[in-house]
Amino acid sequence: MSEQSRKSNSNNRSDLTTGTVWKKLLVFFLPIAAGTIIQQLYNAVVGLIVGRFVGTDALAAVGGSSAQIINVLVGFFVAMTAGASVVIGQIYGAGRREDLNRAIGSAVAGMGLLGIALMAFGLAASPALLRLLQTPEETLEGAILYLRIYFIGVPFVMILNMESSILRALGDSIHPFLYMVAGCLLNIALDLLFVVAFGWGVAGVAIATVLAQLLNTLLLTIRLIHGEREYRLTVQNLRLEGVYLVNMLRLGVPSGLQSAMYSISNTIIQVAVNSLGTVVVASWAMSGKTDGFYWALSNALGAAITSFIAQNHGAGRTDRVRACVRQGLIMGFAMTGVVSTLLMVLAVPMLRILTTDEAVVQTTYTIMSYFVPYYFTWVLVEVLSAVLRGAGDAVYPVVIIGIGICLFRVVWIFTVFAHFGTLLSLCLSYDVSWTLTSIALLIYYKKGGWMKRHRLVDR
Repeated sequence: MSEQSRKSNSNNRSDLTTGTVWKKLLVFFLPIAAGTIIQQLYNAVVGLIVGRFVGTDALAAVGGSSAQIINVLVGFFVAMTAGASVVIGQIYGAGRREDLNRAIGSAVAGMGLLGIALMAFGLAASPALLRLLQTPEETLEGAILYLRIYFIGVPFVMILNMESSILRALGDSIHPFLYMVAGCLLNIALDLLFVVAFGWGVAGVAIATVLAQLLNTLLLTIRLIHGEREYRLTVQNLRLEGVYLVNMLRLGVPSGLQSAMYSISNTIIQVAVNSLGTVVVASWAMSGKTDGFYWALSNALGAAITSFIAQNHGAGRTDRVRACVRQGLIMGFAMTGVVSTLLMVLAVPMLRILTTDEAVVQTTYTIMSYFVPYYFTWVLVEVLSAVLRGAGDAVYPVVIIGIGICLFRVVWIFTVFAHFGTLLSLCLSYDVSWTLTSIALLIYYKKGGWMKRHRLVDR
């Protein structure tokens, strides 16, 4: 970016290459964090509606194996949006405004086509996938119905995540937050209508989700079509262009593989969870709706750091990149301490609001007590992987995380858990893998030489 361009953008809230680092990062992070909190509140409300008005079997159908399948298949492609976010963020940071619209159009078109293909696959393969995961027979019918309806809305999920990532790459975290809130409010209203009033059960939950995703996608698309002076989504630019897709895929595919590896390892763990009975299945799903607040905030911090690093790395501001690492770690540890304390203090009251099944309440609290006190070990993984991703270093962090977390957990399940067969032995696979991976990433960050690599926007 030229000095004149930098000066003209010094007061631009979307320009993350100027201003006090911690203030810019915090202001950019807060809407993302608020959005994740709203999303988790929505998930908790859905759990409340399903648990109270449909039952434990339905809760397991929505949050058990079907959720794992969604995480594996949809999560892979959604994680790929990180590649487009980094490329677009570095183009924006470098001041190459003439390339922005073409890169944005190519990213949206590509994700839309992938969404349609994934929808077709999901509709056909849902029953086989659920049986492959040994879904309990009492929840199988509901899980198949929920999953098939959900896959109808997958193209919207893909596009809305890509468009949200694009806006954040351009420094706009406000509008994705506002539109997500609108979608969540509509979703809750439709859940009450379809599940409580109409009695549609898990089908009502799935239909409400699809309609809310459609609204969110429409709002994001309108924002990009009628965007800022510096960028705009147009019909003419909705085409696949190799010059942008190559770098997007180079960064996005490793991110997708990382997400898939997480999800596959979690899916194998879900099989182990299923072997422990319906109460544990429902409790495992319920724990995700309560301590999911922390993971959502952690992911929000990672997303904010990635966008911040991408713009500043593209602009050649290595001083701000290093400052962002320091400030990101401080924010991560502070957030982890506060959220972990609140979760352990408020867990039981929250759980009793979500379900009347006392066995589920006690088992969920047990699961949380094995996880929550060790969240601090995750901070380095989240922050350092986000920094490396924003700088365009995608492969080595994925290898480290793939071995340290995903492969390690799979080996643990087939050895330690296979021997003991207890809930504790299952949960410990997470605590140990977080610790090992954080140490490995810190070593790579210190010695990997990632800062010396060329920016993606270099010609």
